Parts: sequence; structure tokens; C-alpha cells
Amino acid sequence: MNLRALKIFAYVMEEGTLARAADRMHLSQSAASRQLSLLEQEFDITLFRRDQKRLIPTPYAERFYPEALRILAQIDELPTFFDQMASDLREPLRIVSQTRIANGLVLPALGEFAALLPAQPVKLEIHLRRDLARRIMNHRFDLCVSALPLPVENLDPERLGATRLCVALARDHPLATREVLGIRDLQGVPYIALDETTVLRRLIDREMERLNTPLSITHEVSVGAAAYRLVHRGLGFTFADPVSLDPELSDGIALVPWEQDLKIEFGYFVPMRSTANDAARAFGKILERRFAAKSGMG
Repeated sequence: MNLRALKIFAYVMEEGTLARAADRMHLSQSAASRQLSLLEQEFDITLFRRDQKRLIPTPYAERFYPEALRILAQIDELPTFFDQMASDLREPLRIVSQTRIANGLVLPALGEFAALLPAQPVKLEIHLRRDLARRIMNHRFDLCVSALPLPVENLDPERLGATRLCVALARDHPLATREVLGIRDLQGVPYIALDETTVLRRLIDREMERLNTPLSITHEVSVGAAAYRLVHRGLGFTFADPVSLDPELSDGIALVPWEQDLKIEFGYFVPMRSTANDAARAFGKILERRFAAKSGMG
């Protein structure tokens, strides 16, 4: 099996377009298209219907996608597997975190965990939500923390809670002292948006469509941490929640409640086959305490 073709297939399914998949592989669209065709020829199946410039997944593609993710995840883990075989160190606690919540919650919790269990090594992987499915399906982790629902079905996560989406502005911005803000209040303030592949962006876009009030985007970034830093520098506003905001930026950023009551739910999952179950549960309890404190639930 051609692993490059398999990766392109998975990226097309994740990104929704051949152009984005080719960009992630640093290939031209024509080269990526040829790789997909080779994969289809190898197994004598049709994975996509070609509709002008669009690729529409067939039922074969939908059924093959989870298996492709499993294969790629196992290949990704080979270097770690061999490193671990060659090491006499204690098994690390393997944590997988969604990018959005890493700086605001997971890293501070990790500092507390290290003080509590200094002899326990940790391996932390941080991924965009669209890449988490591959890590989860491979099962080579002890705890996964993410926005809910998890990107893989039939899992039973521990719920941390929900946080209300706020408008993030530089602390010295004239609107930063308001008790609540609506979209009309933000007219003329540059909007720093997450890109359209993120769940949060799609959530906000749907709400703007429902309100028939489109937002004009000035800056667009792929991760919340970048948006918060631009806000901190006074370049505009973004949408954020108190748990995800980086602690080192909190003094320079005001979170003003948005008049639209949109909430984001977070949780963590510990698989039954975890090799470090006690350590994972201890870390989970730290996450629960810190989430409650940052979200105002404690």
C-alpha cells in the first residue's frame, strides 16, 4: 500500500478539499490527484466521485476512512514504540490534548501534576481537533482532553463542564469595561477569526447566519493561541472562553460576555486499556479542579 496515497486520502476526508490536502502534503493538486487514483486502482474501488473540481466521498470512502486513520496512527507511533523498547525508564503518562485547551488548562495542570508525582514522566501531544481522531483510534494514550463531543463516537468521556463564549479585547480597549457586548457594538473593531476548519469558527458562522449579521474578517489564524496574542497586542477582537485563555495573557485581555449565550463543553477520556490508569485518574482530578476554578464553577 502506498502510504503517501493513504495520507492524501485521509487529508481529503479531514479537510474536505483536494487543494487543502495537497497543501498539507506539500504537493501540487495534480500530483495529489494521481496518488488518489493509484490508491483506487490498487484496490479496484472508487473512493470519490468527481464533480467538476469537487471530490465527493463514496460509501467505500466513508467505510475505509476509520481504517485508514488506524493504519496511519500505528505508523506514526512506530518511532515512539522502538524508543520505548530501548529505554529502561518508567512508562510515561501519555496525554493527548486539543490545541484549544492546551495552554489555558492542560499545561498549568501538568505543572501541578509534576509537583504531586515528581517521579512520573509525561508525554504530551497537542493536536488540532481534526487530527485528534487518529490519535484516539490508535488507543496509544492514557488520557485525552478536548472539547465535546469527542471526534470519535462510542466513547464515554468525563465531563469537565461548559464555558460561555466571550468577546476577547485588549484590556485597555474602550469596550473592555462593558458588562455585555453584541455584534453591533463591535462594528469597526477588527475581527480576528479562527479558520473555517475549526469547530468554533463554524459555530460562530452559524450563529451569525441565524442573526443575519455577517462578520467581516480582518485577520484569520488556525489556532486560538495566535488569536489571543493578536488581541493582546491590540489588533482587534476574537471569541474566547475563560478556560482556554493563556494564563500569561489574562492580565492584558478582557473577556466580556457576548449577548449570544453560546457555550463550549469540555471533557477528558481515559481508555480502559490505559497502562497508567492511576496516574491518568490523578491528572483528571487536577483538570477537574482547575477547570472549575477558571470557569467560575468552583
